[in-house]
Amino acid sequence: MPQLTVDIGGRPGLDCRGFCDYCYFRHAKDVPPFGCRHCPPFRKGCDYCSRSVKERYSGFRDLPAIADDILASLQMMEGDLSRITISGGGDPSCYPRFRDLVDLIAGMEAPLHIGYTSGKGFDDPDLSRFLLERGLAEISFTIFASSPELRRKHMHDPTPEVSLSILEDLCGGCDVYGAAVVIPGVNDGEVLLETCSWLEERGAKGLILMRFANTPESGLILGNAPILPGQTMQTVEEFRDMVTSLSREFRMKITGTPLWDPEIGSPFAILSEDGLLDKLPRVTGRASVVSGRVAAPFIQEILDRRGYRCRVVPADKEIACLITIDDLERLNPGDLEGVVIFPGRAFVHDEEAREVLSADGCDRVVVRGPETLTADGETSMGMTRNQVLEMELEGIGNLIRLINQYGTE
Repeated sequence: MPQLTVDIGGRPGLDCRGFCDYCYFRHAKDVPPFGCRHCPPFRKGCDYCSRSVKERYSGFRDLPAIADDILASLQMMEGDLSRITISGGGDPSCYPRFRDLVDLIAGMEAPLHIGYTSGKGFDDPDLSRFLLERGLAEISFTIFASSPELRRKHMHDPTPEVSLSILEDLCGGCDVYGAAVVIPGVNDGEVLLETCSWLEERGAKGLILMRFANTPESGLILGNAPILPGQTMQTVEEFRDMVTSLSREFRMKITGTPLWDPEIGSPFAILSEDGLLDKLPRVTGRASVVSGRVAAPFIQEILDRRGYRCRVVPADKEIACLITIDDLERLNPGDLEGVVIFPGRAFVHDEEAREVLSADGCDRVVVRGPETLTADGETSMGMTRNQVLEMELEGIGNLIRLINQYGTE
């Protein structure tokens, strides 16, 4: 059934009552276009990797323009709408005509989802009743901590008590998924336990935990590292162990990104499913696969079990879809096969990738891989185990087919 996404526009830090201390876009510079899968073959830079990835909107969009887009989208759809999602670069809670927008959407009589909000713009305690009466079915709400003081200090929420009150009311009337970037020494430990208890007692469906990033290797690609000078980070392993421990202690679903979903076993839940692994094609070609440091060991094990005879090469970047040309330049071309497959969503222009990975004089065949191989904790929160396994079967199967198609014998 068709779904509709309503893009309200908006700018991080400007249309959200100011940057949160930990925001990915804080201190972001106007870096040159990265290049990406959407770029034309002979030009580096397109609207996506030049503007959209930086969320460089001119501001919130006018309501009449949004209404026109909604009408145009509806005219192209067949069947009844299954959901409507509000999203944008700015925070929906800060949209100047938020109530008017919700009234407009409510007239379509489809479940309303708010893809993300910090709640910093929610100042009226009556707003929760307004939203529930107009069909709000699901919301992802960044709580950071159940402590008003911590929200005020680190999120710069001017009315944290009201925001938490609205969140509490929504927990009792729709599907609420809390979210929190975990900063060591700030909202972890006992504070995080209290936040989990607060959400569970009020009926939240789950909590998505995000590891705080403070270095280019952990994902800051906009020239803005460190976001918090001197602030320590959890290792990926420490973060995964924390998510596992919390998941055992609470009934609501708790997942983490980049690792992991303890309930489903993802990313790469297929590793525990020998029967499904046997359904993947056998690897017959030779090709190097480049991935992020988090995913590389998982991919290596899966491919090895299907007959792979080469190496999955980890870039310095932890997350594969945030790999840039700098990461490829740090690889030793001499360690690579004559065919190289790199992540489908990497921020790299295809031709530039070929030049960099052929810098040793070997003219390599460089191929962009599948866009998705698995689901991180943020994606899997709303999925079943079978849905994740189906995603992995398709993505990894496509990767193997690329290896066999382009790889050498």
